[in-house]
Amino acid sequence: MKYKDISIPINNTILKGRLHIAENQKGLVIFSHGSGSSRMSSRNNFVADLLLKEGFSSLLFDLLTEAEDTIYENRFNIDLLAERLVATTKWITKQKDMQNVPIGFFGASTGAASALKATPFLGTRIKAIVSRGGRPDMAITILDKIKSPTLLIVGGNDGVVIDLNKKAYSKLLGIKKIEIIEGATHLFSEAGKLEAVAKLTCNWFNKYLKN
Repeated sequence: MKYKDISIPINNTILKGRLHIAENQKGLVIFSHGSGSSRMSSRNNFVADLLLKEGFSSLLFDLLTEAEDTIYENRFNIDLLAERLVATTKWITKQKDMQNVPIGFFGASTGAASALKATPFLGTRIKAIVSRGGRPDMAITILDKIKSPTLLIVGGNDGVVIDLNKKAYSKLLGIKKIEIIEGATHLFSEAGKLEAVAKLTCNWFNKYLKN
């Protein structure tokens, strides 16, 4: 996959990112990874690869610096992570060829909470959201403010997370859908399950990620 490594200046911090540019891009999907993960996540890069084939660019970046990531509490500081996501989104949309591109969020695990929490602070900029094995319940207080079409994807064998997603789903007031992939656990590591996630993600963004 073709990509370029970028440095994202956020206040006095530099975050590392990996930008994949699609030819004749239809939109840009910004990934918000879960605790302990990074822009190198094999699962998120797999999804980004399929999105690229569908004409969507993607940005995978580290929400924390290496030093910040060593402090365990930072990994679950949803407010801090959401702030980083907001700032990064504002930065990337000022870059060349990105000013008028529709933006979507893809959040995994706790990263889904960060993505959801960031969305209301970006007005109408975020056109669609996908959560993979996410924890939208960690952003429960702002879910009624989400206007972007939101897809929640959960593994059928991820019992507790299914319940948490159903609770969060009931709080979403806009266009929404929950997809339970039978036979999949939290990481969708079983044969064909991550492919199913990627297909659902591509379908959702093809439908809703547009200006």
